[in-house]
Amino acid sequence: MNSIQIGVLMGSSSDWDTMQHAVHILQQFGIPHEARVVSAHRMPDDMFAYADTAVGRGLKAIIAGAGGAAHLPGMLAAKTTVPILGVPVASKHLSGVDSLHSIVQMPKGIPVATFAIGAAGAANAALFAVAMLANSDIVLRAKLEDFRAEQTQMARGMTLPPKL
Repeated sequence: MNSIQIGVLMGSSSDWDTMQHAVHILQQFGIPHEARVVSAHRMPDDMFAYADTAVGRGLKAIIAGAGGAAHLPGMLAAKTTVPILGVPVASKHLSGVDSLHSIVQMPKGIPVATFAIGAAGAANAALFAVAMLANSDIVLRAKLEDFRAEQTQMARGMTLPPKL
């Protein structure tokens, strides 16, 4: 069995509605991954342990989704050199703008690649991880190229409703 290459973490099970889109993309490409709830605020020791063991376990990237204060991606980035792909999860009161600001405003020296708020961001974070892995995997690169070609064909096949 292939070892896990991508970790998908979220601060709460309520983030699954968003983060499942990352998992779906990873499954579609056959990327070995794991998905877990690891709250930066409610279980910081678990979060630090995950970050501390990421390199040794062979993780190539961690997709971290969080809402509200959204400290999970940044705190992971502070504890590991594995690339962190941050996904802002839409929050109840500020629609994810608070999450976006929290994730994107990292201090110099602690990078987090930050994606769009919500499902599109989760899917794109996974596609970014696929593209990173495809740099050294020609079979995966071909799958990614096929995926892109399918997207192009779907867009070319779109039609508009008739004029009123």
